[in-house]
Amino acid sequence: MPARTLFASVTPAEHQRAASDSGPRIRSWRREPAQEKAARANRIAERLAGLYPGIECPLKHRNVFELLIAVILSAQCTDAAVNKVTPALFDRYPSPAELARAAPAAIEPYIRSLGLYRAKAKALKNCARQLMDEFGGEVPSSMEDLTRLAGVGRKTANVVRGHGFGIPGIAVDTHCKRLSQRLGLTRHADPAKIEDDLAKILRPEQWTPFSHRLILHGRALCHARNPACSHCALLPLCPTGAIGKNRKPTGA
Repeated sequence: MPARTLFASVTPAEHQRAASDSGPRIRSWRREPAQEKAARANRIAERLAGLYPGIECPLKHRNVFELLIAVILSAQCTDAAVNKVTPALFDRYPSPAELARAAPAAIEPYIRSLGLYRAKAKALKNCARQLMDEFGGEVPSSMEDLTRLAGVGRKTANVVRGHGFGIPGIAVDTHCKRLSQRLGLTRHADPAKIEDDLAKILRPEQWTPFSHRLILHGRALCHARNPACSHCALLPLCPTGAIGKNRKPTGA
C-alpha cells in the first residue's frame, strides 16, 4: 500500500489555542485511581487526535513484506532516510525468496547510507530466510511468530501488525516511552511493561493511533530536552509539565 501523510502540520499557535482550553491539572498522579487514569488517558487521546488526525505509516511500502523490511531498517534511523533507500532495494529484492538468496554483502550497497547497515543486511537476509523456511514466504501476523524473526522486536511487530494487518498494538519507541512516563500513564521503563500499562487504560481500537500520536507529539513538542510545555495542548492533563515556561519534566 502506498504511504500517505502521517500527520497534519500543527503550528505552535494551534497548540497554544488547544492548551488554553484547560480544565484542572492533575497533580497527584502517583496515587491516581485506575478509573481516573483511564478517563484522563482518553482525554489525552482525544486531544492528540485533534492535533494529529492522520496515522498512516510514513514508511513507503506496497505490501506487508516491504513494510516489515522498512521497519527493520528504521531502527536508529529516520523514516526519510529509509524511504530514500527502499525503492531500489525492493526493485532488486521484491520478495522474501530473492532476499533470502542474497548474500549480506550484496544487500549492503543498497542500505549503506543507513546506520548499522552491515548488521541490518544480515538481519534482512536471515529474516527473509526464516520467512521462506518457516512461513512459506508469507509474513506472519501473530506477535509470537513475528518476534521470532531476525531483527524484529515487539515494537517492530506492533507496527507491522497495526499497519500491515489492522491488528491493534502499541508500538513503544523512545518517544512513546518518554511521553507515557511524563504523562503519568506508566512508572515503568521496560517497553513491554509500558505497553501493558497503556493497554489497560485504552480501548484496543485506540492502541495503534495513540502510540503513533505520542511519537508525533514527542517529535513536535515534547522533546527529550527542553520540551515546549507552554505550547502543549496536553499541559492541563500532564502532571509533570511546566506552567508558563519550558523545563525538563520529571519521569523522563
